[in-house]
Amino acid sequence: MTRLLTLIAAALVALPAVAATLGDDGLHKADWMHDTFKDLREDLDEANAEGKRLALIFEQTGCSYCKKMHEEVFPDPRIDAMLHEDYFVVQLNLHGDIEVTDLDGEVLSEKQAARKWGMLFTPTMIFLPEEVPEDVSAAQAAVAAMPGAFSASTTYDLLMWVKEKRYEDTSEEDFQRYHARMIEERAAAKGD
Repeated sequence: MTRLLTLIAAALVALPAVAATLGDDGLHKADWMHDTFKDLREDLDEANAEGKRLALIFEQTGCSYCKKMHEEVFPDPRIDAMLHEDYFVVQLNLHGDIEVTDLDGEVLSEKQAARKWGMLFTPTMIFLPEEVPEDVSAAQAAVAAMPGAFSASTTYDLLMWVKEKRYEDTSEEDFQRYHARMIEERAAAKGD
């Protein structure tokens, strides 16, 4: 019996990671993403109506870091739950041609928006506040951005930091200090 359990455990470890679902556009898809007309003012209003925070995620075809996030980080139960319950996520293609209406009213393609907002890496997540003045772009309004692939703990902490509006905190605890404190608290909890 022990030998059978050992063989089963070895087989499970040898299995490849579950492949993330790819859409017709070659981008990774998740059920917490919202397929919208990419009018960001409308998306912001819809997110607010649902009691969620608007987040934009830039990805590109063939992005190995996007794949890593979709296979290893986003499936984390804490992260998956928060993305479903607390965030209204709209996906944008770094090289895409789909029309986007920025929060300032400018209409441009996804790739033009990426250039306008200074997007250099994929995946990049941009987190927006609930209220944005009419003449402000998404990049100008962003309360936080996560350029690249990060661990589940960093991603979770950033999602929580934005959700709790800790960017409004006037103390010295910016995200890096908050994240360091969370790491220490998790380590202390494991030691109990």
